[in-house]
Amino acid sequence: MIEVQSLQNQLIKKHSFTEKEADFFVSHFTERKVKKRQFIIQPEFIAKYRIFIVQGTFKAYVIDKNGQEQIISLAMDGWWISDPNSFIYQQPATMFVEALEDSVILQLDFENEQILKAHSHKFETFFRTVAERGLAFMQRRLIASLTLTAEERYEQFAISYPDFLQRVPQFAIASYLGMTTQYLSRIRKNQIKS
Repeated sequence: MIEVQSLQNQLIKKHSFTEKEADFFVSHFTERKVKKRQFIIQPEFIAKYRIFIVQGTFKAYVIDKNGQEQIISLAMDGWWISDPNSFIYQQPATMFVEALEDSVILQLDFENEQILKAHSHKFETFFRTVAERGLAFMQRRLIASLTLTAEERYEQFAISYPDFLQRVPQFAIASYLGMTTQYLSRIRKNQIKS
């Protein structure tokens, strides 16, 4: 499967898995095609899977008291997405995870993740590394939201994740960065002028 190859390559290149280890690891995943606007996680249902995105873009968000989307995370090809609290503790989700374009994902259910962790120290280390990187990323994002101006947050995002600017709708980027779509439009226009 070409879809599985994407994850296998990442495991071999970035995590020093042997080909045999990578084959065994990905054999525990299932492939799924997801249509644009389709939900893969919804509040009140347990997030049954840790998800690797082979191709596509997703947003994870909550709905605030005013009925507005507040985007918690964005993810694309080669990234992982889920509702971590729901998946790890097998409790009802609090977030929506929705496809922003037609996508292909690989899903790993909770039971198979436990099997992989018990099978090999290397596999357990892989999941710990994914969790640590996710935690560090969320901390950087929180600090940026508390210490940078909207313009600085956008500039940092544009430099770090230029592919998102091409593939993710402006309203989603604005919500992720904690501003209105109109304000983001103004920032982008001002950058074009200067």
